[in-house]
Amino acid sequence: MAPRDRLSAAFIKSAKSGKHCDGAGLWLHKRADGGAQWFLRFDRFGKRCEMGLGGFPRVSLKQARESAELARSQLAAGIDPVKERRRLKREALQSANSFAHLAHEAFEARKSELKGDGKNGRWFTPLALHVLPKLGSVPVEELTPRDLRDCIGPLWHEKADTARKALNRTNIVIRHAAALGLDVDIGLAEKTKLLLGKTRHVVKHIPSMRWREAPAFYQSLDKRSLPQLALRLLMLTGLRSHPIRHAHLDEIDGDIWTIPGEKMKGLKGKTPSFRVPLSSEALQVIEIASQQQRDGYIFPGVKRGVISDASMARHMQRRGLEARPHGFRSTLRTWLTESQQASREVAEIIIAHQTGSVVERSYNRTDMIEQRREIMTQWARYLNH
Repeated sequence: MAPRDRLSAAFIKSAKSGKHCDGAGLWLHKRADGGAQWFLRFDRFGKRCEMGLGGFPRVSLKQARESAELARSQLAAGIDPVKERRRLKREALQSANSFAHLAHEAFEARKSELKGDGKNGRWFTPLALHVLPKLGSVPVEELTPRDLRDCIGPLWHEKADTARKALNRTNIVIRHAAALGLDVDIGLAEKTKLLLGKTRHVVKHIPSMRWREAPAFYQSLDKRSLPQLALRLLMLTGLRSHPIRHAHLDEIDGDIWTIPGEKMKGLKGKTPSFRVPLSSEALQVIEIASQQQRDGYIFPGVKRGVISDASMARHMQRRGLEARPHGFRSTLRTWLTESQQASREVAEIIIAHQTGSVVERSYNRTDMIEQRREIMTQWARYLNH
């Protein structure tokens, strides 16, 4: 057996230029400029071959010996170590360009734009559940409209909103890949829509309560229950569940509640905050709920965090009601229209909807807080009448 492990770390550092053998085919080529390169000599089918193992000192003596031993074992198994290394590199490159890899990369790039870094809104969920299991390993450059159609097709007519989200997220991933310089089909999502055709899904609106029935329900809510107090505040303000459940005492100054833009659906990145005028009734609800506050959160959960969205919905469900908490936004909006209490513009601001074009909003920067304060006071009186 040929001698091995002839070289030492001390020798390598002071070695003169030339080729120095460690044994069993492992060599170090020391160049005149001070650089050095490891390589392995071996015979395959009667032909002398050489395989580079990396430069010294980036690749240490120990690492070079380990790489050489791996190559020798491959040769013993009838595998060409040079070709095997090329194959592994191709697979690694293919994995780096896979749809799954680029989907995670695109998500990381967008996190800062999303509420709660994308976790609250579960931005990645449509991809994780409906696209990655079938297309995750496919190189993004090889994706075709037919692939995406076959993947999303089963959802298109049954769960149209989920399918639309999955398609939109896929489009973002494709555009991210294009920005990296990859040769992708930038029109993949639009072509897929053409193949899918028009959805047969009928949109179902969240059930709401008639505004004439709202006072009786409001007055029946228990002031000792946090979920029911949260329902009261939701009804009084016309806000969505998220800012209600995550309401913090630091956000309230007098009778103005200033909600950070990241807590407001559709407003993140468009406005730093949203001001809500609080009626005396709303302030009373906040005062009662604050007796149970934790870490400044007005509606804390039983053990940690805040109350869940389902906790309010469950109360209405137990009461045998078809309406759900989010439907009270529609209740309030209908009252505003039918009782002629507000102009369309003010009514839309009350429920935190944006109106007008981008240009119009850039010039008209008022949030009509005084008009809204008067109207929301009337709404609170109506709920208590």
